[in-house]
Amino acid sequence: MARLFGLIGNRPDLAACVLRLEAEALRARRRTSSLGWGLGFYQGDEVLMRRRPLDEHDVVDLAHQAADVHSDIIIGHVRAPSIGGVRAENSHPFRYRQWLFAQTGTLQCFDSLRERLLSNVPDFLRGNIRGETDAEIVFHVFLSFMHDTGQLDDASVSPTVVSEALRASLGVVDSMAAEVLSEPGRVNVVVTNGELLAAVRKNDAESARMYLARFDGKGDAETIIGDDVELRRRAPELARMHFALVASDTDEELRGRWDPVSVGSIVTATRAEPPQIEAL
Repeated sequence: MARLFGLIGNRPDLAACVLRLEAEALRARRRTSSLGWGLGFYQGDEVLMRRRPLDEHDVVDLAHQAADVHSDIIIGHVRAPSIGGVRAENSHPFRYRQWLFAQTGTLQCFDSLRERLLSNVPDFLRGNIRGETDAEIVFHVFLSFMHDTGQLDDASVSPTVVSEALRASLGVVDSMAAEVLSEPGRVNVVVTNGELLAAVRKNDAESARMYLARFDGKGDAETIIGDDVELRRRAPELARMHFALVASDTDEELRGRWDPVSVGSIVTATRAEPPQIEAL
């Protein structure tokens, strides 16, 4: 039921078309409880979000919800509520300044972990927490490690620094889970600061599969544009186009251009560089 994606590329005018091309992989179907959804993206100097905590439709189509978004970085999330009620404060993505974060999966024994995890979060960050979810706490533990690097507000932070902060924050989660005799956090996450995108697959459940798709050059651009003559006329220099799209918690195994991301991996990508996959 849940869904998670992150898209980064170098053509804001084509991002929604990429999502439309892969719309089926981004759809989530209601099985029992109602779903909620959220999108986060960047336009100019603004960080924008659309969040609907409750959507009564049987199918949530994230590509449709993003059809009018003009941005080269977009993250999306479909939530099947587990920890925390159905309200905007518990809806993903979560934001702090330029950072956006979304997560699928839950932390076992979260009631026992919450205050332990918060003890690692500085007061100025803790005051930003509005909801009840484990994901928002994990996000702020990550922000704490970024603060420790002195690069929390640095737009030009390297993917290596972000990867190390993700490793450290998820390591703290697992260490504290072990202290209360709970299993490690089985989560997938996507995080971005508007300049780079990172995704982690840590959930080994079959239903939490993660995939990476790449779109490069004129041939892929023409496939993305399809029969839209007007867009084709307004979209020069197609040979330089590139996008990386990460999707997880898909209903079915993805094939074609989709490459599986193994459990215990971090995917990082920027507008200028192709995506890299390394061990968590």
